[in-house]
Amino acid sequence: GEVVASGSMMNPQTQYGDDIMSRMKLEVDRDDGLATLNQAVVAGLDRLIARVRRPGSVDPADVFEATVVGTTTLHHRLLGISTRGLSTVPFVPAVTGSLDVAAGDLGLASIPSANVHVLPIAASFVGADAVGVTIAEEPHRQDDRVLIVDVGTNAELIAGNRHGLVCTSTPTGPAFEGAHVEYGMRAADGALERIQIDPDTLEPRYRVIGVPGWVTSGREGEGKVKGICGSAIIDGVAEMFRTGIITQRGDFAEGLSTDRVREGDLGLEYVVARAEETSIGRDIPITLADVRQIQLAKAALYAAAHLLLRELGISRPDRIVLAGAFGSQIDPTSAMLLGMIPDCPLERVHSVGNAAGDGARIALLDRSKRAEALEVATSMRRLELPVDPDFQNEYLQAMNFPHMAHR
Repeated sequence: GEVVASGSMMNPQTQYGDDIMSRMKLEVDRDDGLATLNQAVVAGLDRLIARVRRPGSVDPADVFEATVVGTTTLHHRLLGISTRGLSTVPFVPAVTGSLDVAAGDLGLASIPSANVHVLPIAASFVGADAVGVTIAEEPHRQDDRVLIVDVGTNAELIAGNRHGLVCTSTPTGPAFEGAHVEYGMRAADGALERIQIDPDTLEPRYRVIGVPGWVTSGREGEGKVKGICGSAIIDGVAEMFRTGIITQRGDFAEGLSTDRVREGDLGLEYVVARAEETSIGRDIPITLADVRQIQLAKAALYAAAHLLLRELGISRPDRIVLAGAFGSQIDPTSAMLLGMIPDCPLERVHSVGNAAGDGARIALLDRSKRAEALEVATSMRRLELPVDPDFQNEYLQAMNFPHMAHR
């Protein structure tokens, strides 16, 4: 059960599109689209496996078993299966059950002798990664009504308890991960990762990856800031709402007594870091367009959660679990301020990190958990938002900060 090594990499598919839908379009538009994406996924996994195998410590021939979890589209592309059935109603995956495949048949040269166990899919876009989260967090064994949110460009949501689970998914776009944001970047050295704004002066302070402690404008940390990662854009917009810089509708308020709010190339913006504090020699603001990107993403997430809870006959969960590498970076207070997640006592909102990876390790070491994963995946009720007549109305109501009051 010991973790010998771990590693990570950027999704190798991003060179072909920032989000799931753009990559699915590539499959449709190009004859070699599926082969191109399959090769990117397999080659990326091979590089990552070789890296964590630590040359000299683990012989490739000694790796006999592997488990894989991932979104439905990633799952299909690893297996070389087209995702075209997922692009139109009724959004049907080509395969849903768990699979055992020889690594060589998948093209994984880094573990040639291994059997690869691929966990099952729960619904069209509720993939094996969400099933991994479920067997790690075990909501189906609890009395509390739990809402699990795995946040990414496609958010997967699972709600319920030992009396039954219901699941759904919604595209949120890449804004939560820093993409489609004017100065957005991935979480790397130089990225703003936390932002706070003084309610009286409207002056910011922030944390920068690679720089210890909080940085106040004009002090230690000057020249270090490169951009804004996903957790900071959420913090920043939440703080702008909390301090009255933006309104419930996401517009900039009038009559603000600060030079941080100004007219930029893309309209009004709030300057977080001035040029002398950055390594790019330019001010780094949060623009009105950035606020709109967060509104679109958070509205989709909140509407999906609200409709999922409605399926259970409840207005709020007993507990919320934020999963995923990005979910673990979200500040629960900021998420609640924006209306990303339903109302719940903050002490009952928990970030659990890469729970999908935890589920993969559990299934690797315990064959009974593989059977449990299949049972859980097939027993979940599925809510397909694209064909739900109430989704559009819920989505529009959720555009406000935090959201319009629900009846």
